[in-house]
Amino acid sequence: MARRILIAALLGILLKAQAPPTPAEPPEEDESLIRPQVYEFNPLQARKELTTGDFYAKKGNTKAAAARYQEATLWDNTWPDGFYKLGEAREKLKEYDAAREAFKKFIELTEDKKKAESTRKRIEKFPKSGKK
Repeated sequence: MARRILIAALLGILLKAQAPPTPAEPPEEDESLIRPQVYEFNPLQARKELTTGDFYAKKGNTKAAAARYQEATLWDNTWPDGFYKLGEAREKLKEYDAAREAFKKFIELTEDKKKAESTRKRIEKFPKSGKK
């Protein structure tokens, strides 16, 4: 008798484990209801994005790091560090036009004249346009 109860309990557990998952909510089809991300000045969010970008950069995922640095510059477009790191990531990805734009914005915002000059020289070494 105890054996039958144990078998029934095990079968019940197995059947529950094999039950199909409940379907996720389908994506919204009405485009007017989908809200685009609105970026407002938020230095805390920018720092969070930059920190996450640094994590991805350390792991060797330059593309993800560049995306996070781009987010950081959207949250705070007055912070030179975000633009500098974005430029570095784009340069590693050989996206020289995007790197050039990020570095130019960095030069415009930074107060460190020495770093601005070295960045200017760095930009001059890029291919004239497009990818290499």
